[in-house]
Parts: sequence; structure tokens; C-alpha cells
Amino acid sequence: MKEIRLRSEKIDDQLLAAELEKWLDSLTTPPKKVLLLPPDITRFHSKAGLIVQLLYKALSPKAEVDILPALGTHVAMSAEERELMFGTEIPEDRLFVHDWRNDVVRLGEVPAEFVAEVSGGLVSYPIGVEINKRLLDPSYDLIVSIGQVVPHEVVGMANYSKNVFVGCGGQDIINKSHFLGAAYGMEKMMGRDHTPVRKVFDYAEEHFLAKLPLQYILTVTTTKGPETTLNGLFVGRDRSLFAEAVAESQRRNLDLLDQPLQKVVVYLDPGEFKSTWLGNKAVYRTRMAIADEGELIILAPGLKQFGEDQTIDQLIRKYGYVGSKRILELVEQEEDLKNNLSAAAHLIHGSSEGRFKITYAPGHLSKEEIEQVNFAYLPLDEALQRYNPERLVDGFNKLDDGEEIFYISNPALGLWALKENFQ
Repeated sequence: MKEIRLRSEKIDDQLLAAELEKWLDSLTTPPKKVLLLPPDITRFHSKAGLIVQLLYKALSPKAEVDILPALGTHVAMSAEERELMFGTEIPEDRLFVHDWRNDVVRLGEVPAEFVAEVSGGLVSYPIGVEINKRLLDPSYDLIVSIGQVVPHEVVGMANYSKNVFVGCGGQDIINKSHFLGAAYGMEKMMGRDHTPVRKVFDYAEEHFLAKLPLQYILTVTTTKGPETTLNGLFVGRDRSLFAEAVAESQRRNLDLLDQPLQKVVVYLDPGEFKSTWLGNKAVYRTRMAIADEGELIILAPGLKQFGEDQTIDQLIRKYGYVGSKRILELVEQEEDLKNNLSAAAHLIHGSSEGRFKITYAPGHLSKEEIEQVNFAYLPLDEALQRYNPERLVDGFNKLDDGEEIFYISNPALGLWALKENFQ
């Protein structure tokens, strides 16, 4: 079977379609039933939506094609979001919803001894490996996981087997992998490949997915203004493809700075970010660049909740973003948090650890709600008047009154950190 390892300043839609067509033509036996695993709307800039449309168009005349967005813990996509992501040509009954709490099958577990070894003894629990039962349906003769390789707070670099084990995974591996990463330390993992969490996923891929007819389509993209450019396309099964995609993403998606930033303003697109569970990428992706005693201001016109489901939303409201030391204490003391380790991990990731101030300007949450979870509050109208996204450019800006800020129009697209952290 053909592999694709393509890097370019711009891989246009025609070249993408041609490469995918050649890859499909190289399949030993034309598939009769295919399962596609793309990300949801929160990874809109991955080009995965376009890839799904191209694959569906190429395959559907002769094969049955099902699509299971790798939601993880996210809210299911609305009809409008599905149309924006996947176009209008795919019938609605070909799209399925992943339920991470109820729709999974247990394959086995990553041993506690292995987890202890890769975490340096910080965590020593076994991790149960569960994936959506649809992936185990023997009638599928091709399963294609599609997604973007980009710096990520939980695993270091997103995608590859993470798209299966988290995006299509169950409670145990989602909760425990998130907590493993948080306990090990986000700053030691962001933008890197061989992290403890990635090693857990590699173990699980090798031991539990080997017999699946699984292939990966990995993208590397860059976005400037409204235009997203595909710069890397890596297709196949071998892990070396992921390693090459990581290197390409590190080259294109890391914004490494000489000096810490005093004030950062981040805009969260209301169509993409409706919860702090997602919106706190503004924190994760800038935390390694912001100076002590600095400030992060988050413009969040679409923000209406904290968690992506009711249980996690209630936990965030109850405990708040109070720093890793306090959250680790609470995990030992409180059963509800102990039983939802991904929520605990998120609370650790979303804190500044007391180093800098985090101010939210939300569209649909009150001052009391924002302050309840340990963030500062700024009225959205006031924030948008002072920091108007239409007048700001990505990077350094000087306002009319002389204030200097660093502006980020979408925190999901990269990682901002000091050069000294990557030497």
C-alpha cells in the first residue's frame, strides 16, 4: 500500500485530491465498507473536513462509507456545524455520534508498571483501553483516522493514535491519560513527541489495534487570517509518518519568543469555542510565553458554559481553576473529582499556577460565574471596544494610548513559548 509523505509551502486542493486518489488506487483490494474518523468542528482548520468530502466522493460509488467524528468528550456537532465541516453532499444518516461514556468496548489495559515507568513514578495506575464499538465491526475493511498534528496540552503533539484512544475512546483512557499528562507537567510535554502520554498511546496502538484495518491521514496546516494552508500530508500506518508530521508541525506551528510577554489578548471564535473546556486553549498554548505578573485577556463572545457535558461543567464550577497543588489535594479528598480525572487535569491545565492573571470577557456567562471558577472578569463590550479584533494583527500591537499587547486570533493553531524552553 502506498504511503504519502508530502511537504510544501502550499498543497492545493487539486494536489490533495490527486494524492488521495493515488493512495486509494494503491489499496490491494478495493474496500466495500469504510469508516472515517475525522475530528469535529473544533478542529476546523485541520483540512479534515475537505479530506472527508474527497474520500466520500471517491469511495461512495462502490463502497458504503460511514463517518464517526472523533468527539472525545465534546458536545455532538449540530446540523449547521456538520454542514460547515463536511459539506452538503454526505447524507445525514452516514454520520454517527461517539458516546464516550456508553458506546465503547474494553480491549485491555496498559499495565500500571508501564505507566509508572514512563511517568517517572508520578502515576502508577493501570489504564483501561476502550474504543467505540463501531471500530471493532468486522464488516469494515478500511478504517481511516484523519486529523491535524499540532502542539497539544495533554499529549504533546495531537493526533495519530490519540484520535482513536481519546477521540473515539472511553472514560478510563480519557480520564487517566489526561491526568497522567497533568501530573507529569504540561510545560515538559507541549510541542514534543515522546511524552509519557504518547508512550501510553503507542503501547496501546501496538498491543490492541494491530489487527484493525486502520490507516492514518495526518495533516500539518498554517492559518493566516481567513486562509488555512495545507503544508504537510502524511498517509499510512507506520509511526514514522507521525514522527515526520511532528517535525513539520514543530517547524511551522511553534512561535518561539526571545522575551516573556507582559500582556496577551486572545480571541475565541464564537463558532468554535463555547466552553472553557475548549476555550482554555488560550491558557494552555500561551502559558509558556507569559511573564510572571503578566496578564492574559480572553475575548470569548461564544462562551456559555465551562464543561462540554453537565457532569464536568458542575465539577469545574464546584472546584475552579485553583492550581495544580490544590487540585491534586482535592483528587485525594473528593470522590467526584477522583472519578473524573480528565476534569481534574483540565483544572490544572487551565490555571496560571498563580504566575499571571487570567481575565475572561465572556458572551453568555456572568461576572459571578467567571469569578467563581477563579478567573477575573471583564465585560465583553468593554473588552471588544478596547481590543477590537478587527483592528489587531497577530503578534505585537501598540494601541492608540501606547499600551503594547501580543494578540492571538486563534489559540488552537499553535504554541507560543520562550525559545529557551526548546533549546
